Amino acid sequence: MNPFEMVVMIVLIVTIGTIIRTRLGAGPHHKGNGPRKSGNDPLVAEIRALRDEVKALKKRQAVIERITVEKESSLEREIDRLRDE
Repeated sequence: MNPFEMVVMIVLIVTIGTIIRTRLGAGPHHKGNGPRKSGNDPLVAEIRALRDEVKALKKRQAVIERITVEKESSLEREIDRLRDE
């Protein structure tokens, strides 16, 4: 086996190993106790908390947008009223 073939084989083995590890759910910080989907995992809890925070922020943004639009339309009506006088 020449050096070129050996390099190709090493790259192929590493690539296959990485694909298998990814499919099984074992990432670089994984302890090897099965896929990372347990509810006790601190990362899962943090992800849930962040998702809840994003939902709350989206609701706040919607309220702020509604208030802004209402103020703009009421200001426009007031300007129209004053212009008509």
